Amino acid sequence: MKTICFYFQIHQPFRLRRYRFFDIGNSHYYYDDFQNEEIFRRIAEKCYIPANRTIKEMIEQSGGKFKVAFSITGTATEQMEIYSPEVLDSFRELAQSENVEFLSETYAHSLSSLGDPDEFRFEVKQHKDKLNSLFGVKPKVFRNTELIYSDEISELVYRLGFKGMLTEGAKHVLSWKSPNYVYSSATQPQLKLLLKNDRFSEDLSVRFGDYSWNEYPLTADKYISWIAQTPETEKIFSIFLNYEVLGSMKAAETGIFDFFKALPKYAEKNGITFSLPSEALEANKPISSISVPYPMSWVDEEKDCSSWLGNVLQQEAFRKINEISERVRLCEDRRIRQDWIYLQSSDHFYYMNTKHYNMFSPYDNPYDAFNNYMNVLSDFILRVEAQYPSSVDNEELNSLLTMIRNQSQEIEQLQKQVETLQKKTKTAKKG
Repeated sequence: MKTICFYFQIHQPFRLRRYRFFDIGNSHYYYDDFQNEEIFRRIAEKCYIPANRTIKEMIEQSGGKFKVAFSITGTATEQMEIYSPEVLDSFRELAQSENVEFLSETYAHSLSSLGDPDEFRFEVKQHKDKLNSLFGVKPKVFRNTELIYSDEISELVYRLGFKGMLTEGAKHVLSWKSPNYVYSSATQPQLKLLLKNDRFSEDLSVRFGDYSWNEYPLTADKYISWIAQTPETEKIFSIFLNYEVLGSMKAAETGIFDFFKALPKYAEKNGITFSLPSEALEANKPISSISVPYPMSWVDEEKDCSSWLGNVLQQEAFRKINEISERVRLCEDRRIRQDWIYLQSSDHFYYMNTKHYNMFSPYDNPYDAFNNYMNVLSDFILRVEAQYPSSVDNEELNSLLTMIRNQSQEIEQLQKQVETLQKKTKTAKKG
């Protein structure tokens, strides 16, 4: 029996304000609150609220047969808390359903898996803690930023305790193989992989509503029939999308919500079910392993990471922020740690992309994005070095901090002993 595995990405970065060279050392607030709130509220109105309502209706009207998975970044949940608590409430309501699964990823939707394994592990834990505190869930399956995957990353993910991961079904990796099966990592065979079906995903994310497409208009009946007509041995159809496809990237007027509402009815007619990622991975054994020596993603035709790290601007910014990662992790200043997380978001690097026009960028051009980010980063580095001077190397600094913490613990223990002795002395005097 064929099954469809729907997964939606939900992410919003904290966009930076215009931060000029003369702000360095004088102003430590980096964010464009007006723009962040305006964008979030607009997307919430067009997408998050009506889409969540649609998903809830689909689950109820299908008698619990429709299922869906979400990956919500930590920065997105923070903006829900700040700008639109009703969106957070609607996700909490969905979280109570057994038909909805929440996936784990990096807290800030960062590129840490490509350059900083320690930061990657920290962000994954931070994200899991956030999901648990907000929705009471413990994710079983991992989904990396923009489906970025490699053999090396698969080992990191497996060591974090995950038995399953989502990634791209890239043609340069699969060759003649179909993405409609469960695979495993070549270097960590115990890690199962669900691969995005590019064709059926992009029929919705790219081609839906396109008048020039020879299959326009796309109906739920036609879409399900295409899946039903695939070879009988192909069982799992992983449809991975940005959630904003529903109502924002594809406006409600295109019929996108009506299309989704009709899917369960036609799927049932064709004997096709819906599965959560964890269910699909548990119910199927890998048919083969895939080897990915170089990182791939779900972006652009190349399906690589050049959209974030493909030019010298991006590479320099990425190198610069990774240089101070160890010192930031030693830091206990809450504001510094918060800014560090927000500066990790992959969006900042994507805005520096020179490959093509970026309709989502708040900047006039990639060079403007680079200059703004580097100005912010320069001020941030000054703040970090004010606490932990660069004249002291990381190893020596860590040793000194450990000594200070140990002395602090010893002082605390001695204070407790003094308090105990004082109580005993008072008791003896009364006796």
